[in-house]
Amino acid sequence: MAITPRLELRQGQSLVMTPQLQQAIKLLQMSNLEVNLFVEQELERNPVLEREDGDAAIGGSTIDDPPGEPIQSTAPDASGDDGVEILSLSVDGPPPDSSSDLDTDLSNVYADAGPAEFDGLGAGGGSRGGDHGFDESDLTLDSMADHPTSLREHLLTQLGLATDDPVMRLIAGQVIDVIDDSGYLGVEWTELADKLGVDDDLIDRAIVLVQTFDPTGVGARDLAECLALQLREANRYDPMIAVLLDNLPLLARRDQGALMRLCNCDSEDLSDMIAEIRRLNPKPGLGFETDEAETLIPDVYVRRGPDGSWLVELNADTMPRLLIDQRYAAQIAGAGAADKQTKSYVTECLASANWLVRSLDQRARTILKVASEIVRFQDAFLNRGVSFLRPLTLKSVADAIEMHESTVSRVTANKYLSTPRGVFEFKYFFTAGITNADGGESHSAESVRHRIKVLIDAEDSQHILSDDRLVELLKAEGIDIARRTVAKYRESLKIASSVDRRRQKTGLLSAQ
Repeated sequence: MAITPRLELRQGQSLVMTPQLQQAIKLLQMSNLEVNLFVEQELERNPVLEREDGDAAIGGSTIDDPPGEPIQSTAPDASGDDGVEILSLSVDGPPPDSSSDLDTDLSNVYADAGPAEFDGLGAGGGSRGGDHGFDESDLTLDSMADHPTSLREHLLTQLGLATDDPVMRLIAGQVIDVIDDSGYLGVEWTELADKLGVDDDLIDRAIVLVQTFDPTGVGARDLAECLALQLREANRYDPMIAVLLDNLPLLARRDQGALMRLCNCDSEDLSDMIAEIRRLNPKPGLGFETDEAETLIPDVYVRRGPDGSWLVELNADTMPRLLIDQRYAAQIAGAGAADKQTKSYVTECLASANWLVRSLDQRARTILKVASEIVRFQDAFLNRGVSFLRPLTLKSVADAIEMHESTVSRVTANKYLSTPRGVFEFKYFFTAGITNADGGESHSAESVRHRIKVLIDAEDSQHILSDDRLVELLKAEGIDIARRTVAKYRESLKIASSVDRRRQKTGLLSAQ
């Protein structure tokens, strides 16, 4: 058969990813901080967009439109045990424009649409700078007294009094910059030496200088050095306790026999040294203010309604409110007032602004749909606690609200739900199911973890529960679970094995 070039016509279907659709997908996955930063950039770039200062809602309204009426809808009947049947939903803003020129429905974006990432935005969002002019009226005794001092500020103050050598001040300042919130060096000191281009001896001298600062133990390379610094300060550091610090893993396992052989001491001396170490502070830097602490702001609030139902409503503070200034756009692009290039630019800005407003409105409504379905399904958890958390998958939520599973996955990323039982990430409610031994409804993996923790916390020091015993107790409660799964859940809770727990509780009783 001869190989010759030829022309073929093929017909097929594919999802076309326009820039606007990519933007809408990215908005779904962004946290509220990232969305607000993105909106700030759009406000600076697009002259027809402006932020609304009033109480009108998010949505595709213009400055000439009347404010939208709040929307209230009713969710399907809840399946909770306490008879709660009605779930009220509320979202501010007008309904989406039915004549929207969207390329496709944002509520059904498929998984092969590509990664939803936004260049220039980190997971933690960002902040805007401001005018930091000096004002003597702000410098009062009360304001100075109320100002919390960070660990870095505390150490830098001491550095200014400790040495006059400018080189040592520079290097020690770099050492202070890499000390973490717990008071330890955050990087290898050899790496710091390579970064600064100085000898290892000079870095070591700077570290030793910082280690003389308050709080005692700051600037240590590891836990053993941190404890040693505090013992030297108290004049309690001797060769015997130095051997004990070199074998902290044995101390964690409470292997007293091996420690007594290594330290060449009896049980009484070993108990005294262990008591001395327990009085030390393993994280000396935690007593200071940290600059990185941020308040977690939920995206959705859940509260009890007057009739006993659960009210699900968006947090208006996290939703950007934008308006499109049609008058300004018409003034710029008016007949005879602008050339063809200016009119084209204004048309492009209007199209971009309309898309952004509709995308934000669609994002808000999608978040509300997913949150309301989570609340409806996890009604027993809200009423009775984590033991009643039901297994839930992305597919079950997607089927219930008639959206694609990938859309639900994007919506649940970086979103938080405030409930009477605390603030939880959306993904917290999505857990695998553990088979019921009696053939009934499956148990949530999170509720099984909670039950394991409750059983271990209530165990008697004379009857430590092994993993096999935990399996028996859980099966008696109708939870069909394997031993390796119990061990995995126990380790995820950072609970020691039965052997280590028996050793720990025996040691506590002997110490008392």
